[in-house]
Amino acid sequence: MPPKVKITKEDIIKAGIEIIRKEGEVSLNARSIAAYLECSTQPIFSNFATMEELQNEILAQSHNIYLSFLESEAKSGKYPQYKAFGMAYIRFAKEEKQLFKLLFMRDRQEEKLTPSLDFEASVEMIMKANGTTREKATLMHLEMWTCVHGIGTMLATSFLSLE
Repeated sequence: MPPKVKITKEDIIKAGIEIIRKEGEVSLNARSIAAYLECSTQPIFSNFATMEELQNEILAQSHNIYLSFLESEAKSGKYPQYKAFGMAYIRFAKEEKQLFKLLFMRDRQEEKLTPSLDFEASVEMIMKANGTTREKATLMHLEMWTCVHGIGTMLATSFLSLE
């Protein structure tokens, strides 16, 4: 009978996220994850072919955490849905500073950028609420998002402190 797997992919991803939360993305490597899990690096490379594969999984899980902020804020009913998305973005920046930096403040020139689901949903909300064209709604959302992103960046870098 093969030995029982003690450290799972999920454990490794969770450890990576915790390391990023505490020390930032630059601290993420196989050794830091192994130290966090109190094991060798062997389980990491048994579960992931490369560090890049692991980093992509951590990035995807971080995005899921961000989406949970959007969902939670929208379901709270405190704000209209469009405003709730902006408030969730700002709350995410304040409460998850390092994950915010990972998702929204990294060099992306090598990435193929495509509109995200939350971006498209926001444009649809503006179109529906204002009876405007997709082009105008996209421009309005980009202008609003620029402002919200600026606030989020100031919170994530501790330049600004808001309640």
